[in-house]
Amino acid sequence: MEAGAFKPTDTDLDFGALKLREDCPAKNEKPPTAEGGKVPNFAGESVKTARSALDSGVSLTVKDALPDDRWVLVESNWKVCTQEPAAGTSLYGQPVTLKAVKFEESCP
Repeated sequence: MEAGAFKPTDTDLDFGALKLREDCPAKNEKPPTAEGGKVPNFAGESVKTARSALDSGVSLTVKDALPDDRWVLVESNWKVCTQEPAAGTSLYGQPVTLKAVKFEESCP
């Protein structure tokens, strides 16, 4: 085979990353999905993960769970504390509201 030539494989690669001060999880967990048109449980997930799990047509509002009324600008840095509607509720026509804090903070 020539240098630089592509050799197809059937091997899947899955890369993950975390901050230096974080520990690797014992196993990889699949991100939540809105299977069957139901709201997944987003508690502890990043706001970015929650947004990715919802169809683009779902109205999503994200609020600071602390009384500081901060803007959630970098969604991957914020974790979901509470959600409305509750996990398992039908998504059809329902807006979703998440309350979140930065990952290093505790949910109220």
